[in-house]
Amino acid sequence: MAGPGLQAKKRLLIVLIGFFLIFVILLGHVGYIQIVQGQILKSMAYEQQTRGRVITPKRGTIYDRNGKQLAVSASVDTIAVNPKDVAKSGISKEIIAKKLSEILEIDEEKIIAKLEKNTWYEEIKEKVDKNIGDEVRKWIKDEKIEGVRVDEDSKRYYPHRNLASHIIGFIGKDQGLDGIEAIMEKYLKGVPGKILSEMDAGGRTMPYTPERRVDTQDGLDVVLTIDETIQYLAEKAIEKAIDDNKVLNGAVVIVMAPRTGDILALVSKPDYDLNNPFAAPPGVDPEKWKGYTNEDVTKLQETVWRNKAVSDTYEPGSTFKAITAAAALEEGVIKPDSPVNDFPVKVGGWNIGCWRAAPHGQETFREGVYNSCNPVFVRVAQDLGIKTFYDYVRGFGFFEPTGVELPGESNSIFHKPPVEIDMAVASFGQRFQITPIQLITAYCAIANGGYLMKPRLIKELRDSQGNIVKKFEPEVVRQVISSETSDTLRDILEGVVSDGTGRNAYIKGYRVAGKTGTSETTETKSEGRYIASFSSFAPADNPVVNVLIVLDHPAGDSYMGGVIAAPVAQKLLDDVLNYLGVEKRYTEKDKETIRLPVYVPEVRNISLNDAKSTLAKYGLEYRVEGDGNNKDAIILEQMPKPGASIPEKSVVILYTYKPDTEVMAKVPNLLNKTVYEATQALKNAGLNIKVNGDGTAVKQEIVPGSEVPVGKVIEVDFRHLDNVE
Repeated sequence: MAGPGLQAKKRLLIVLIGFFLIFVILLGHVGYIQIVQGQILKSMAYEQQTRGRVITPKRGTIYDRNGKQLAVSASVDTIAVNPKDVAKSGISKEIIAKKLSEILEIDEEKIIAKLEKNTWYEEIKEKVDKNIGDEVRKWIKDEKIEGVRVDEDSKRYYPHRNLASHIIGFIGKDQGLDGIEAIMEKYLKGVPGKILSEMDAGGRTMPYTPERRVDTQDGLDVVLTIDETIQYLAEKAIEKAIDDNKVLNGAVVIVMAPRTGDILALVSKPDYDLNNPFAAPPGVDPEKWKGYTNEDVTKLQETVWRNKAVSDTYEPGSTFKAITAAAALEEGVIKPDSPVNDFPVKVGGWNIGCWRAAPHGQETFREGVYNSCNPVFVRVAQDLGIKTFYDYVRGFGFFEPTGVELPGESNSIFHKPPVEIDMAVASFGQRFQITPIQLITAYCAIANGGYLMKPRLIKELRDSQGNIVKKFEPEVVRQVISSETSDTLRDILEGVVSDGTGRNAYIKGYRVAGKTGTSETTETKSEGRYIASFSSFAPADNPVVNVLIVLDHPAGDSYMGGVIAAPVAQKLLDDVLNYLGVEKRYTEKDKETIRLPVYVPEVRNISLNDAKSTLAKYGLEYRVEGDGNNKDAIILEQMPKPGASIPEKSVVILYTYKPDTEVMAKVPNLLNKTVYEATQALKNAGLNIKVNGDGTAVKQEIVPGSEVPVGKVIEVDFRHLDNVE
């Protein structure tokens, strides 16, 4: 039997073991907290004691290829409050709400509602102008206000409003939602900064503790391939075309550099103001428009936000004949001077004839392209065979999206698997659909020696110091045709413009190549809806730019691509080539008819004889009013006045007396006259002419019967209306 001492020792041992076990458990728990949960708890404590207000970084600028700003971020401020700090400050929330309401022009009750919340941060108003933010700062400083914060922010601004809207896109609160703003979001957005404040457990700012700042990292700048000036020229050209031809369903213009695939301009109409992208689209009453409902956003996506250049598909019509010709020339199944005819051809039970009521008959393949004869291309496609024909269609990039750096690009729609009738109608561009960007990309391959280029819209990325961070090089997808075939086809397509259906795109001094297109949509809901187009490049022997014009559903006097789309390309190509400094080279035929603009010289207060000599040096003609037989008579007045720009060979009216009132002339009706007839009619009326185009007069600047000062230049548009598809 154990004694009392032994039992006491046992109890002591048990107690010691118990304490040891408790110590081990506590030690293990402390170790678990320190080692396993240490970082988590440290972070939680830091979050509890430190709160950060986000500083929005400066979003990268979007530039055109020449460094012109297209999208910029302006410095603004965001006004916020810490309701808990306001509560402990001793200043009533009503006083703070009233002052903020006055400065920020927002409802006082809404501010009070936010000041009554049990939170540490409430935003009052974001993206206010700097002068407003500075006014709030001054008030905080002067009145020693606690709990009101003015934080740095940035606001996106688009200096050119609608210009290139479908390329640039727009942003939401702080994220790109469309265009380059969305595609390049990860580069443009930058890294947010913070203003850190130490808080107590109640979420109130700790006194006597300075705020700490974590600086933002600005976003990278994006340099595009587009040229702001060319973009502007393209937009103005298509706006005029839409107005002149009553185009109902919008239009597309794309300008590309064929050797690099650079997009110099891309226009889709209708468009929208980038500074107000949620505004009511055309045809919607702005008074009833909200702009933020699901129905409203869908309406915007289907109209002004929709980029028809990459998202819409259409039947290209005869513009596709250049692709069929390229395949046939490359495969050697036809030569430019091979004899062909455009008599109807029967395929799969269908008779396919020429677009012209009276066939052109026997002709060379070159002439068949000039005249855009459908049966010629059907027979050529039959010689190629279905497999080879569609191999070239695939080679030119029509079976896959181009990969252009824009959202929402669609793909083509072809019959699968195609049978002979599918190939027959496809040979002249019917009953399949492609996107405008696919067509002009294929035409760039025809123009540049046979290389299909990936369209390039982004040139490079730069940091805020202007250093190049990343370059996006031109990318060759594949070679589709040989340089020899490219040379031959360029020559043929130049003939389309000089002698064929594309004559309304002819520019004196520039060799233009291209192909007209007119297609009728098969949509039941749009009976009678045509699409007029013209795809071109210039100069034909050394292409610098490609231009594609697409007019969707023209409801004016004509819907033919050669009549209404080709003249748009003519004017745009002329403007762009002049802007790029491409020298004009006049043919002998051009020189016979060209009338360059000259400035009218000062011939008042000199003799009639001297005035005649002076005008002759400028290539100008004259007509004398008064004493025309006295060579020493002094010229007292002239019309047009000195400095006016008029075409060569225009007539200057010389007065040997001072007219009491301005002498007026009645404008004759020039419609349906030839250039010569219109010129003579105006000359007989004492007026001058500025000729746009060739052929028959279809539009005159001044309404017939109007009275204008003698010598005035009347602008007249001429078009070829015969043998034009």
